[in-house]
Amino acid sequence: MTPEENTTLLNMWFKRKTQQTHFLCKHVKYVAGVHSGERLPSPSTTEGTIIGITEQNKQELDCPSSNWVQFQDSCYIFLQDTIKVESIEDVRNQCTDHGADMISIHNEEENAFILDTLKKQWKGPDDILLGMFFDTDDQSFKWFDKSNMTFRKWTDQDEEEEDLVDTCAFLHTATGEWKKGNCEVSSVPGALCKAAIPYEKKYLSDNHILISALVIASTVILTVLGAIVWFLYKRNLHSGFTTVFSVAPQSPYNDDCVLVVAEENEHAVQFD
Repeated sequence: MTPEENTTLLNMWFKRKTQQTHFLCKHVKYVAGVHSGERLPSPSTTEGTIIGITEQNKQELDCPSSNWVQFQDSCYIFLQDTIKVESIEDVRNQCTDHGADMISIHNEEENAFILDTLKKQWKGPDDILLGMFFDTDDQSFKWFDKSNMTFRKWTDQDEEEEDLVDTCAFLHTATGEWKKGNCEVSSVPGALCKAAIPYEKKYLSDNHILISALVIASTVILTVLGAIVWFLYKRNLHSGFTTVFSVAPQSPYNDDCVLVVAEENEHAVQFD
């Protein structure tokens, strides 16, 4: 296929795809291939490189990338590669390598969100390893991310079972309940990770909007005040000119001079 045919094919594909509301390309290697002489993939191959941007994606601007899903103040990702492990720490390392930690769940809404996302988007397995460990110091389960254990959803059986040192917790995706299991597994079908939204994105973005609003408001106020001051200045200046030209002519004589002249005129009349 000639470079001209490659360009025509690419333009046809691009025109057809841009008729969608939103789209995102995974990579742009194919566009560069038109100029570098690389073979352009067929439309069927290129079809898989398009990822639609939904309304949910638009709300994930605070997460590291579009592969993450945001819920409330946290971002979530399911690393679907099968992980060969010797301990739960190996699974946790998969999350920490992405700047996150293993999943912790703190209310019914978060638990339901994870179940829904696993079914509709991540297509996860039946059981997901939770980021929980058994602390032998106080004989209780704790979250790896050091958050408080404020929510529990154990099955009735696991609620009554005695906790063991090598006991891990799993989320059963069919029911949403938690169950206990042996930590000694050779592999897990992925790692579910969670990361808090960074402080600067969570708070400073709102502060930036507030600061911008204050700057705009201050500018408007200063403009209005400046217009008022200019109006008053022009009005006073006009009033000054009017006063100068409207004053009546003054007599060259003061009151004493007028009185003396009047008396002299009176004496002159008497002598006549």
